Amino acid sequence: MIDDTDRVIYMGIDKESVEENTSRIEGRNAVLEAFRSGRTVDKLFVQDGSRDGAVLTIVREARKQGTIVNFVKKEVLNRMSETGAHQGVIAQVAAYTYSSVEDILENARKKGEAPFIILLDGIEDPHNLGSIIRTANQAGAHGVIIPKHRSVGLTAVAAKASAGAVNYVPVAKVSNIGNVIEDLKKEGIWFACADMDGTTMYDLNLTGPIGLVIGNEGSGVSRLVKEKCDMCASTPMKGDIDSLNASVACGVLAYEIVRQRMSCVNK
Repeated sequence: MIDDTDRVIYMGIDKESVEENTSRIEGRNAVLEAFRSGRTVDKLFVQDGSRDGAVLTIVREARKQGTIVNFVKKEVLNRMSETGAHQGVIAQVAAYTYSSVEDILENARKKGEAPFIILLDGIEDPHNLGSIIRTANQAGAHGVIIPKHRSVGLTAVAAKASAGAVNYVPVAKVSNIGNVIEDLKKEGIWFACADMDGTTMYDLNLTGPIGLVIGNEGSGVSRLVKEKCDMCASTPMKGDIDSLNASVACGVLAYEIVRQRMSCVNK
């Protein structure tokens, strides 16, 4: 029980609510996509006085779905925000639920496509995770797989960085990436590991059922996971530094997979 004397109210929002951020979506694009994807939004917090088109569209969607709308001061949103970039809107939702690996395979089957899965071996930055989920959506990947340990999960920051793609891309959380690779190989999926010492991506066959493995921001793909992959793919490097940001590397390699797939279709 929380005694009323222990509760601090900010324009109708209690301190306990302000400090809990696992169930919030922040930013105009992310919030709007949550509504449009059909996700249940319990409450919407809007900066008082915001009347521009994007905000009015969000409020209209909220009222259409029967969501409670609270107009609050900017200071309240600042206290609630985990990302520091709420853009005047924060949605309170049920925490993101993870999919299963089978859900990802079923996603490919429903689309009649060879599986294309992105596996992340120890991504720690939520911005990178969100960006990769966004890339996965745009590149037509059927899902993303992350490990349960030593890896960032679907936080509010990751959801914001995905620009709403988290509502459309199945994300599975597993105990052991290496074991999942072994299981998926039985489904006929080949695995390409991002590695700056690997074969240039243009010289590899990246068509067909494929899993793209991206490693930790600092140490890359772990040795045990790399050994389970069928090939190591590198991107051409013409600059003075020796690596790309993890999410950028993922984007470059993912779109080489897209290019090769489209080339096969057009032949």
